[in-house]
Amino acid sequence: MTDHPHVQVVPVDASLRPALLALGVSDEQYAFVGRIDASLADAEACEGSEPMAILRNGEPIGFYRLERHARSVADMPFDHTTVGLRSFFIDARWQGQGLGALALVALMQDVARRHPAVRAMVLTVNVRNTPALALYRRAGFREAGGLYHGGRSGPQHVMLCPLPA
Repeated sequence: MTDHPHVQVVPVDASLRPALLALGVSDEQYAFVGRIDASLADAEACEGSEPMAILRNGEPIGFYRLERHARSVADMPFDHTTVGLRSFFIDARWQGQGLGALALVALMQDVARRHPAVRAMVLTVNVRNTPALALYRRAGFREAGGLYHGGRSGPQHVMLCPLPA
């Protein structure tokens, strides 16, 4: 038996929805990621948005949205080979165990496999969200220059990361 949990990402379907709706983050983090019910409903309604579940050994522990139209993430133009990452979070009960880093690897590999024309991923992260900023930097994201000021919780870094070949 391995010491490392198996972390994978899968598209949200009806069977995962109830478990995902039970996930959450600390009160302070809601300013950065919002509520899962609103994000999930919006992702299901928006063309080009893919709601995705993060699983640990088959159990939902997190969520994110993949945006095929990267401009929707930071309201700036991006190459057509760039997708957006939004609403990424790990449930509060599972934070601090390295699962966010494992989930980022899994999601980038998933995008590279399912969307082979995609070459990069963009996201925004609030300048006050130092744990998330550190996580994204460790995963290979780099500031793309300037700040995005369209978020509800203040300025955000725009970050880009190349996907694995």
